Amino acid sequence: MADAAGGTPEQGGLFASSKGLLGTGVKLLHNRLELLGVELAEERVRLISLLAYGAAAFLCIAAGLIFLAIFLTVMLWENNRLLALGVFSALFLGAGGVSLALAMSRARAGSKLFSGSLAELRKDRDALSARDGGGPK
Repeated sequence: MADAAGGTPEQGGLFASSKGLLGTGVKLLHNRLELLGVELAEERVRLISLLAYGAAAFLCIAAGLIFLAIFLTVMLWENNRLLALGVFSALFLGAGGVSLALAMSRARAGSKLFSGSLAELRKDRDALSARDGGGPK
């Protein structure tokens, strides 16, 4: 049936439904982008605190180890100064090698940045695919 404006009631309903679906899609996209922004801010704060605490720990431990090495070398100066210097050199180089290996393995492991957002986007995709009757593509 045609109304006075020349359109059918089904067309107005379809247009309104499409407009509502588009609005819902925009809101969903907006929420996902906000989630990405929040995750990015959280990761930035975590990295800054990690760097600050790591730098402080590094400086304190390095200074403590150097003073301990000097103390023990001076204490053993008369009898075993070369042995003391050799042992401390080996310890420092070994600790540096282990630290480098740990840092490299963590760098290869990658970051979990945006993992929550990606999981939510996967859920959205699966829900939309299930609604359309098809599986994930």
